[in-house]
Amino acid sequence: MSKPASATHNALFLGIEGGGTRTVALMADARGQLVRRGEFGPANFKLLTHAQLIRHLRRISSEFPKPAAVGIGLAGARGEAEWASIRAAASLAWPGVPCLATHDLDTALAAAEAPAARVAQGTSSPSTIHHPPSTPRVLILSGTGSCCYGRTPVGRTARFGGWGQLLGDKGSGYEIGLRALKAVVFYLDRDGTWSQLGQRILATLMLNEPGDLIAWAHGAAKKEIAALAVEVFAAAAKRDAIARDILKGAASSLAKDGVACARKLAKSGAPVEFVLAGGVLTKQPRFAKQVTAELRLLWPGAAVTTLRREGAWGAVALAERLFRVPSSEFRVSRSTPRLTQHETPNPKPETLPPTELRNPRSMRLDRMRLRDAIELMLSEDERIPSALRTERSGIERAVRRIAAAFKRGGRLFYVGAGTSGRLGVLDASECPPTFRTPPDMVQGVMAGGQQALWRAVEGAEDDATAGARAMEFRGVNAKDVVVGIAASGTTPFVHGALTAARRCGAFTILLCFNPSMKRRRGGPHLVIAPALGPEVLTGSTRLKAGTATKLVLNILTTLAMVRIGKVVGNLMVDLNPSNVKLRDRAARIVSELTGADAERSRRSLERSGWVVKKALRRARSRA
Repeated sequence: MSKPASATHNALFLGIEGGGTRTVALMADARGQLVRRGEFGPANFKLLTHAQLIRHLRRISSEFPKPAAVGIGLAGARGEAEWASIRAAASLAWPGVPCLATHDLDTALAAAEAPAARVAQGTSSPSTIHHPPSTPRVLILSGTGSCCYGRTPVGRTARFGGWGQLLGDKGSGYEIGLRALKAVVFYLDRDGTWSQLGQRILATLMLNEPGDLIAWAHGAAKKEIAALAVEVFAAAAKRDAIARDILKGAASSLAKDGVACARKLAKSGAPVEFVLAGGVLTKQPRFAKQVTAELRLLWPGAAVTTLRREGAWGAVALAERLFRVPSSEFRVSRSTPRLTQHETPNPKPETLPPTELRNPRSMRLDRMRLRDAIELMLSEDERIPSALRTERSGIERAVRRIAAAFKRGGRLFYVGAGTSGRLGVLDASECPPTFRTPPDMVQGVMAGGQQALWRAVEGAEDDATAGARAMEFRGVNAKDVVVGIAASGTTPFVHGALTAARRCGAFTILLCFNPSMKRRRGGPHLVIAPALGPEVLTGSTRLKAGTATKLVLNILTTLAMVRIGKVVGNLMVDLNPSNVKLRDRAARIVSELTGADAERSRRSLERSGWVVKKALRRARSRA
């Protein structure tokens, strides 16, 4: 149900758009009139810690304290986990205020779709409420960075680019500035003369000679290099050939990327509106005309417009829409396909899982004698083996499935978050040196990616779609086995991955410590759920759950490797002797299995490239 008109009449809506150079905040009333504008420091989500984001939003809230709703679009914010992190930070800056969080491309496109707002006091305008386009729209954004983002009338979206300065940012201010630096030194080397563009760059940087650029460029931030684009545009206006060549290439790159994005949404030649946005395009009309010309060559009949107002107006529009329409009815279109509720069970137990309950034996942990606390922890760990034995048949089935997968060229994936994910990565990393497996044969997939190995990544474990995407981009297929590790049994990232993996035909296993998970239908093919009971430190699953996880993973990979012939007796005959200790061990293994003396065993290993199995065959053939 929409808000009554009386509730909306006096409401103020705050829109925030943050990028690599600055953050713009706009407060507007229900008629679309600008009440206040503010500028703050840069806010690329990928470059801020959660604490920094909170401080950044609190700084904005000190000047914009009482909005009815807030819309926030930040560069670099991709996926529900990151949007949830923004909303969590916003809830501390504006307690109780509804907030819609998304990326800056969404807000810029919303600014193009909403009617223009009036900034002068006393003038009225149509509401800033978001209206869908009548034809596909593709936003081509070039500022410090660059990206293309489009939406169809029915809400289907597509993205092209946006990979940052090392992997992308074609046609951006950064690329223009960087190409200028490379070009001026290239022509100095080739022609022995310093160009006019080079002179302008030295002057603006207050450097004395070309050699000074080396140290400057080494320490320059992205926005400092992007700022050099201004000198390129100025030089091009004075007919500088180098500058003109740089801009011609940048215009071509932006147009090609924009058309590539459009092709994801419409057939070639169909009506499409391209919207040019970002400081490079909105502040350089000649360059915008170049891009427009290139677009019309590549997409005949294309409508091309330039965004005439700041992208933060789109955030205002989204904030107003969120306020007017209940959140259950309003969803901003996303570029990433979402799993449906049916596809992603994300089980939520009616009661707390055992890992979250309080352990009655440790209620006085903070007051116990150290000796008694140590004994308590050891006695709790003693319960693990008996609990695992009750799951012996499930573990056996898992080992057989994993070994069969290896024999047919399949892989084993461990998927987890936090401690569970780290243990999966650890077990995967130990297989190549222990069993000479290729690195992709056993893989660890961690919610939040590599950085989550050593620090928490806010909201990563709550993103089921990210888990599904991880399976897609790891190429999981019917030959593979995927083991989800979740102490509580309910981690959305893990269940998203298991659901997607099962859909791809992989055999799926859930390892958890919540026996109630076995009673749920439609989930993984196999659930291994030992009953360990509550942790000594409530909720700290790095304790008993972590120890039990390590034990189970040891069994899974060790016995699967035994079954595919990587062990003889109890000797690892496929280890990778990558250091002195392991080479000594390899020599002992060859001696044990062939009866050869140490010198002959070592010689066989050296001639076999330190591959133990080859050395065994060589030693036996000469015995």
